[in-house]
Amino acid sequence: VAAVYNRKNLGKLFSFVKDKYLTPKEIKKIRFRYSLIIVIMAAYLWETLEHYMEIGLTGSWLEYWLQGVEFWANRLIADPLMLVLGFLLVNKLPKLFWPARILSFIWIIVHLFIFPHSMYLHEILF
Repeated sequence: VAAVYNRKNLGKLFSFVKDKYLTPKEIKKIRFRYSLIIVIMAAYLWETLEHYMEIGLTGSWLEYWLQGVEFWANRLIADPLMLVLGFLLVNKLPKLFWPARILSFIWIIVHLFIFPHSMYLHEILF
């Protein structure tokens, strides 16, 4: 009885739900939308924290390592968009979850412990 009551109340929150009970497909849509919203919120939270790190509020070593403030379009558009595209890709192809996680871990280890600062690879290539 409680599960039916909760589904009925949750269905009222979304205009696309016509029936008073949610089907598994509708529940999947709702979970996807909530997950997407959380991913976007996490992206902008990280960009906010990263901005504060770049201007030196977390220490001069980290300010040096980040090598300046990121361009606004990259911070507000490109970085969150890449995170959302990664979320959509892994959502469609769940087999890519662990390879992406391992490659990301290797990338961060190389950048943190091998390169002297975050723009080192950029300086070598360009």
